[in-house]
Amino acid sequence: MATKRLPHAVEELCEAGLSVYARAVSEGRIHRSEAGAVPCLVELGLLRSDLDDRQWLRPGSLPAPHDGCAAHLPASEAAAAGSSITVLDGISRINSAIDRAMKDVRDEFLAVQPGGTRPPETLAEVFPRDQALLTRGCRMRTLYQHTTRHSLPVLAYFEQLDGDIEARTLDEVTDRLFVFDRTVAFVPASKDRSIALELRHPALVEYFATTFWRLWRLATPMWPQAAPQPSEGGITTRQRAIAGLLVEGLTDAEIADRLGMNIRTARVHIAKLAATLGSHSRAQLGFLIARSGLLNQQG
Repeated sequence: MATKRLPHAVEELCEAGLSVYARAVSEGRIHRSEAGAVPCLVELGLLRSDLDDRQWLRPGSLPAPHDGCAAHLPASEAAAAGSSITVLDGISRINSAIDRAMKDVRDEFLAVQPGGTRPPETLAEVFPRDQALLTRGCRMRTLYQHTTRHSLPVLAYFEQLDGDIEARTLDEVTDRLFVFDRTVAFVPASKDRSIALELRHPALVEYFATTFWRLWRLATPMWPQAAPQPSEGGITTRQRAIAGLLVEGLTDAEIADRLGMNIRTARVHIAKLAATLGSHSRAQLGFLIARSGLLNQQG
């Protein structure tokens, strides 16, 4: 017979929920099937997916102690309330947490957006939120990959925004990263981005902010967008980046993914590189790249 499920706020956690949560804290994790009767624990973020095995749940953080459920936990079990890393399981929870951070930011929003472009519908959805941040006087800095320089939706998005905003590009960037006021950061925790980490530990947030600014200093301003790629000996900076990845032994698909372009574009660049160097095979191309000293040239 199914257990009747009632909605709970954290401070109104039922005895069953309190018992399951306390056991999860005590044992470090609990099987997902054992938490089926108290889905509120997952909904409230008190239990979160184990990143190594999705069949298990690990205890999340409680809010600051109050007169509700936290008061009934032993001190050792309530320690989770001080957690500075929160696992966000599910796109809706991730988006809600990011939306809250966007509303709270008062100074600076740093973003790394890998990939060659962003869907127009996504840009239209985030536009009001981003403009509201800029209207409050915050500054917004975004790192993209070079392939984004030719994305008309992204260019149109920046043209419409009004405020202290700037974007730069690199051949390669880190995975997606958001940093708000050097107070909270968000990074993906799964390849499909259905799980993310909300980080509030000062050292971690400062580390990610520092990484962002180091990449920023190496990046090329997004404007003017139509600036041609410099070419040396008939080889562009993009092809030089591809040459480095070819020497590492990456496949066409892996190169395309690393540089944020589709595989067809990557193969066109590889073919042009091979023609310039006079290569007739993949193995010969790697040898000719190494012999040419191409990778020792400044990009």
